[in-house]
Amino acid sequence: MRISRSRSVLLAGAVAVTLSATALPAAFAAPSSTAVISEVYGGGGNSGATLTRDFVELANSGSAAYDLSGFSVQYLPGAPSAGSSWQVSALTGSVAPGGRYLVAQAAGTGGTVALPAPDVTGTVAMSAASGTVALVSGTTPLTCKTASDCAADTRVVDLVGYGSAVVREGSGPAAGASATASVARAASLADTDDNAADLTAAAPTPVNAAGETAGGGEGPGDPGNPTEPGTVRVHDIQGTTRVSPFDGKAVTGVPGVVTAVRTTGSRGFWIQDTAPDADPRTGEGVFVYTGSTAPAVAVGDSVLVSGTVDEYYPSATTQSITEITSPRTTVLSSGNALPAPVVLDAAAVPAAYVPSAGGGSIDALPLEPSTYALDLYESLEGTRVQIADTRVTGATTAYDEIWVTVEPKQNPTRRGGTLYSSYTDQNTGRIKVMSLDTTRPFPVGNVGDVLAGTTTGVIDYASFGGYNLQATELGTLTDHHLRREVTRGQKGGELAVATYNVENLDALDEQAKFDTLAEGVAVNLSSPDIVSLEEIQDDNGAVSDGTVGSEATLKRFTDAIVAAGGPRYSWRYVAPQDGQDGGEPGGNIRNVFLFNPHRVSFVDRAGGDATTAVAAVRTRKGVTLSVSPGRINPASAAWDDSRKPLVGEFRFHGKPVFVIGNHFASKGGDQPLHGRYQEPSRSSETKRVQQAAEVNTFVKSLLAADKSARVVTLGDLNDFAFSPTMSALTAGKALNPLITTLPANEQYSYVYEGNSQTLDHILTSPGIRRFDYDVVHINAEFADQASDHDPQIVRIKVDGRR
Repeated sequence: MRISRSRSVLLAGAVAVTLSATALPAAFAAPSSTAVISEVYGGGGNSGATLTRDFVELANSGSAAYDLSGFSVQYLPGAPSAGSSWQVSALTGSVAPGGRYLVAQAAGTGGTVALPAPDVTGTVAMSAASGTVALVSGTTPLTCKTASDCAADTRVVDLVGYGSAVVREGSGPAAGASATASVARAASLADTDDNAADLTAAAPTPVNAAGETAGGGEGPGDPGNPTEPGTVRVHDIQGTTRVSPFDGKAVTGVPGVVTAVRTTGSRGFWIQDTAPDADPRTGEGVFVYTGSTAPAVAVGDSVLVSGTVDEYYPSATTQSITEITSPRTTVLSSGNALPAPVVLDAAAVPAAYVPSAGGGSIDALPLEPSTYALDLYESLEGTRVQIADTRVTGATTAYDEIWVTVEPKQNPTRRGGTLYSSYTDQNTGRIKVMSLDTTRPFPVGNVGDVLAGTTTGVIDYASFGGYNLQATELGTLTDHHLRREVTRGQKGGELAVATYNVENLDALDEQAKFDTLAEGVAVNLSSPDIVSLEEIQDDNGAVSDGTVGSEATLKRFTDAIVAAGGPRYSWRYVAPQDGQDGGEPGGNIRNVFLFNPHRVSFVDRAGGDATTAVAAVRTRKGVTLSVSPGRINPASAAWDDSRKPLVGEFRFHGKPVFVIGNHFASKGGDQPLHGRYQEPSRSSETKRVQQAAEVNTFVKSLLAADKSARVVTLGDLNDFAFSPTMSALTAGKALNPLITTLPANEQYSYVYEGNSQTLDHILTSPGIRRFDYDVVHINAEFADQASDHDPQIVRIKVDGRR
């Protein structure tokens, strides 16, 4: 099993370890007399190597078996950087007295000889030349990055640094490691806690617990008769769950026809068995991963593939992709007919999305492809499928991806998207389409367009978006001429307040970005009186030099609005403390108010800064703010490493209006809808609920001082109308969410993975009784977008009358 291994760098190697049955040493000064790392090899699969995989060998010179339960082998680069971390391979079983224990690590694309059957298989791609391997009591990653710190960690049983490794035992690291040489202990397994003295370089000699040596059994380097199929078929490999029963095992002579080839990125090819079994759960297609080597096969080739079955997890929370790695491929014939594609349409896709595991992993659950959509897609992983005349629900991205739905009647929006309306009602027909044809430009489509005709390809899986169709034949895009909306202008007695996330805008951005965003304000939003902006950065953006001001950024933006036909806006903001508000490192992101001084006035009250909390002040004439502009309780832990709300007091026709600009914590860290943990955890929600409670408390303080106070709370709340965040924000009926006042098929401002959904909101206090609210769709549904968010606007009659 591999988790999130980089597929652009393939450093392969091997490590051997000898274990101790005695108490763990407190430091390297107490060498083990029984348990040590006996051999380390990081050159497996590299150019010039004979062996196909890296390995770590453990040995036990003691008189009793050494229990490895709960232990791990861990690897650190030879010259660790600040971002380096120890990579962990968990161990099981034990090492017999006088025996060996073999930990296979990552495979490369070179070599011809397989390791003997490993006692455990890890995923670590080790350097052939330099690195550190530790035998650790426990599976929690080490944190030490110096020899002295690691010596002080009592969990370290033994440690080997080789090449130029910074972390090593004794006077220096073991020397001589390369693509053709490991570093190994003498036959005596002596351990003096001096790597340079205890280990020497020689040809690698991996030995497993059974005493077998490399090349001694049938494996990827020994495929048997290359012209006769073996006993294992693709459907045997795929099995009836998400994890192959052959995971980590060698297979020989797996027959199939090449249905698609990928020559960029994660290279390889798909094969499909032409003699399927009768079980709909067991897929007939599988990906053959060739790594950095271009596949030497063509579509239509009949092949036999030998290699190692592997479940590749793009990340820790996603589902896996079943693959054959380190392949040896024999082409039997070419030009063969391909298996007929499975038709994916509304009749084929189940209404339910995914089974529940109570928040746990669904990996081991038997597939039910007739009941759950994700089970159907999993059963088709690697298989040829075909879709036809599918509506686009997510515009073409910069990565040449487009989202479509095979269920056109499923939760359609007014403009052609697919609405995401609850946690329990997932849109099962969404699927991402990509193209394997690099010779043709990818179609540029917007939401509501149609990918007409038939699109054929194979089902794959990725960390972003989940199941996708890798197209070998792409349909033709039909343009349905989606247009950007223009909202009406406010009337003389209406105060127009808008929110717009301008996506990390700073003074170093291209003028075209300023111009497009400015047109959105001046034309599409019809020049609101107040615009609450999210994601304004400091003047030099992602440069961490202490700059916190945004004057140059806002000058360029307001100049561009004037050039687009809008008014000359003034602005107010509270500059954050350097590096304290999250967002892009160095960017010092903040909320900003723009306002048209010819229509509305800003009430300035001195004293507001990054650390001062704004408060409601009761007066004989109503409520005012202690500072304006100000921030809501900036010392609260709810705002740690996050944007603080901006509060301002405005006057329109002589009457006060309080505006709160928000940008709540992002949804980063939440488990994906399509992931292996169901139902997915929404860990980021905790902070947003805390933030919503802080804003709710402040709004209630305004209403306690004046129950008729006019409060507009708005911004990118990074959560849905049906979320606990919104419940916390509106608690006690302090605020009314306006998104739910729209028809259901218009309640969205953002499109993600083919789902039209709402992250941006405007809410008003009960004192605002008459309003006209609009989400202005100018970005999220379009391939060409200035921001990934659509702005929103509310026009209110401050005196409550029309």
